This record gives sequence, structure tokens and C-alpha cells, in this order.
Amino acid sequence: MRRHILTEREPRHGLDAQGIATGAELHWNLGTGPLVEHAIRRGEGELSKHGALVVATGKHTGRSAKDKFIVRDTTTEDTIWWGSTNVGMTPAHFAALKADFLAEVAARDTLFVQDLFGGSQPEHRVQVRVINELAWHSLFIRTLLVRPEAGELPGFVPEYTIIDLPSFRADPTRHGTHSETVIAVNFTEKLILIGGTKYAGEMKKSVFGLLNYLLPVDSIMPMHCSANIGPNGDTAVFFGLSGTGKTTLSADASRTLIGDDEHGWSDTAVFNFEGGCYAKMINLSPEAEPEIFATTQRFGTVLENVVMDPETRELDFNDNTLAENSRGSYPIDFIPNASEKNMGPVPKNIIFLTADAYGVLPPIAKLTPDQAMYHFLSGYTARVAGTEIGVTEPSATFSTCFGAPFMPRHPSVYGNLLKERIARGGVNCWLVNTGWSGGKYGVGKRMPIKATRALLNAALDGSLNHVEFRTDPNFGFMVPVTAPGVDSHILDPRETWSNKAEYDATAGKLVDQFVENFAQFLDHVDEGVRQAAPRSRATV
Repeated sequence: MRRHILTEREPRHGLDAQGIATGAELHWNLGTGPLVEHAIRRGEGELSKHGALVVATGKHTGRSAKDKFIVRDTTTEDTIWWGSTNVGMTPAHFAALKADFLAEVAARDTLFVQDLFGGSQPEHRVQVRVINELAWHSLFIRTLLVRPEAGELPGFVPEYTIIDLPSFRADPTRHGTHSETVIAVNFTEKLILIGGTKYAGEMKKSVFGLLNYLLPVDSIMPMHCSANIGPNGDTAVFFGLSGTGKTTLSADASRTLIGDDEHGWSDTAVFNFEGGCYAKMINLSPEAEPEIFATTQRFGTVLENVVMDPETRELDFNDNTLAENSRGSYPIDFIPNASEKNMGPVPKNIIFLTADAYGVLPPIAKLTPDQAMYHFLSGYTARVAGTEIGVTEPSATFSTCFGAPFMPRHPSVYGNLLKERIARGGVNCWLVNTGWSGGKYGVGKRMPIKATRALLNAALDGSLNHVEFRTDPNFGFMVPVTAPGVDSHILDPRETWSNKAEYDATAGKLVDQFVENFAQFLDHVDEGVRQAAPRSRATV
């Protein structure tokens, strides 16, 4: 088969060495400029007024969680936390899927290949090769993962390979899938196949899941979190589900950004798994998030499902016509105060972020190590009314480890690793509510971001350690009575409600949901963590 070598950045260990045959023109390890040119020429996207590449992902504007599978074989049978999150695929179904993927690859005219690292700490990274049919997908993954130096590319040998073909259509009968979309992970063959979706985030989250599987074996704590470093060298880690503020709160001009989404905690460092950021764009403004907004005005940023005026090329971040989950990907060095090596010291503070749409939780609370493990395994946030058909009031969402979809092993593996590292380092732990105050969603108001930042600053610089605290009657954690630069009225959520009896009833409902959710972990934690469970006023 013909193979037109279009770049000198081709490694010696090519696709043929992996048993992957193709007649396509292979574009190896192209940089930003050439990839943008290919994307424009191929009709994959358009340039905005200020140079960002604007693309649409079609019907898939987020992850397809129900279409993800892990091959269930002798490697994974006893190591994966099987269930509704980690769903098995038979080796026979994967073999058929792989054969059909390779047939598609063989028939392609053009493919884009990137050789990248998952993980910034050299001794704990994995070498990943990503094969794409779309130029903008190749740019996306090159931006999001860690880019090797040019001198590292000739000798690059992939440990894992991702083949990403949005035009591929899975056959549920032949491949054992639920639909025409598939994300299939084979840890034995070290191969990940993604088809039927143009949502680029599937690639980055596949690498995250891969590291979440591999690193605990070496006692490295993988984390769905953002992280930054203070002027005194103090690292802070921010756990949180989508929409809770991980990216926004870590992009602080007064602190050095390590990363916005995925990290590892080794004996010597907190290290970013990635070399880029993937931020929500909906309702983005230069006033509230100046560092992130500035990235949208730069060449090299990819904007997914952001509405753009076809004539002026102006962007409208408030228009959710294409997606509520509009996204922007950009190199981490687009943030002016980003860490040069994407690494920092082991953390001094851990922050669990939750967007409590019930309006029950305080804006900040201090946690004991047992409480920290309890809330880590709980992974609470809340969906708001109007986001789904039929949802008329807030609904609790519990995603263990603040990232259940990406955790292949049992949550207790990650919880015990976290508790051990918290105890070893004497780490301060905080719960921060970026959700609602003065009532539930629809009645109260969203917590002011200025207040959240002031409370975080007080926690991180140590000044919050010197104020008076009270014990929350529902959750048992310590809540500051006063805080520098913050209206003390909002620190007690019950006092912000006009109807105190309604607050008590709502708090009791939320406590019951916590207790019910945590029942699945009771046999996997010690008595201290079990005693860290919340108690409603009615049972105290």
C-alpha cells in the first residue's frame, strides 16, 4: 500500500509495526498551524474574528456514557468495578469491532496521527498514539495531552493506541453495543476504539480512565481535579464534577496553574495528566473569567458548539442553540501564570467543590480526614430544574470520587489512597458550595463568585484557621462564623432562607439522600468514616 510521508516527525515505530495497514496519507505529529489549515480546507470548521477554530460536534455535544465498554477478560475480570458505570464487552465482540475499525483505517485516504504522553511527571506517564480521521480532533488531542519534544518523536513507541473514527457506525448485533456509537477499551490489547461521535472529549477521558486504572498499582493517586500553586509554594487541589467551578476557580491570577481537570498525586508531586485545558464556554465573560476568556481570542484554541455570526465572525457565548455544554480547548500556556512543567509540590489544601442546588450546604466548611473520605466517596452535586425534560426541582447527583465515569477500579481503592495521603501530609480539607444560597434553585440565588474566591483565599492563605467555627447540625463539619471580606450572613445557609422550616425539611431530605447513597460503601470503609455521615435534625 502507498504511504505518503508528509512530515519528518514520523517515528521509526510506525503503524505497520503495530499491525495496522493503511493506504492513507499519514500526517504525523503535525503542529497547530498545519492542523488548522487542514481543518479549514476540509470544511471541518471556521476561524473566528480573533483566530480561534470554531467547530460543531453534531448530535453528540457531550460524552456518551451509555456507549462506553471495557473488554471483560482475564486481565480485567477481578480488577474492574463492574456495574452500570463500567460495562463489559466480550472479547469476541471486541474482535469483530477491531476488525471493522482496521478495515476502515485501511480504506482511508487521509489520517492524522499524534504521539503523546498521558502525564507530565516522566516516571509516571504513559505513551499514547492517537489515530484520527479529523484534523481538528488531532489538534484537540495534541492540545489536551502532553506534547513530546521533537527529539523524543523518532524513538517513540506507543504503549496504548486510540483509533478515533467519528464516521464509523457500530452494529449492535455484531459488536454488542447499545447504538451506533461506541467507546471500547481493551486493557489487554492496549487499544481504545472510539466511533460514531464527534465529541472530542471522549479521547481525553479515555486517557484519563487509562491512567486511573494503571496508576493506583504504583500507589499514585489519580484525581479528577484542578490544581494550582500559591506564591509560597503551597499546592491546592480542587475536586468537583462538571459545572462546579474546577476550571474557573483554579484559573486564579494570584496563583500558578498546574492544570484544570486531571492530575496524579505521587510521593513527590502533584502532576497534570494533560498539556491543555478544556473549559466550559457557556455564558463566559471577560469580567468573571478573564484568563479563560482571553484564550478564546487566540489562534490555536478550538471552540466546540460556540455560536458565531457568519458575517462578522463574532462569538456569542450566551447562545446555547448548539449546546449547553459548549467547550473550548487550549494549550495550558495560554493561561499566563501556568506552571512551566505542569507540576507542583504535594498539596497543603484539598477543596471539594459542589454546586448544591438545594441551597442547604454552607459556602465553605472544614473537614476532618474521615469527613473528607466520606465526601470524596459521595461526590455530591445537584442537577437543576430545566436541564432535563420533566425535571421540575433540583435532584441530587452522587458521582463517587467526583468522577465515577472515569474510575475503572472500586472507589475504595481511590478513597483509601486519598485518606492515606491526607494523613501523611497533614493536608487541610474543605468543602465549598458554589451552588445556591437563600433557597433552592428557582428561589435562591447562585453563590457570588467573589464570595467564593474570598473564602478560598482565606482558606488557602491560612487566615480562615484563626476565625470562630460552629458545628453544622446536619453534616457535622465545621463552618466559619466570620470570614475576611465576606458578609457573615451567607455563612449560615439556614439564616439566608426566609422560611426556616422549609430549610430544615430540605436539609433533612438531602441528608437522607447522602445516607442512602453511601450505603454501598459501608463495608469498604472503617468506623471513623462511617461516623462521618451526616445526621438530620430529626435523628440528632
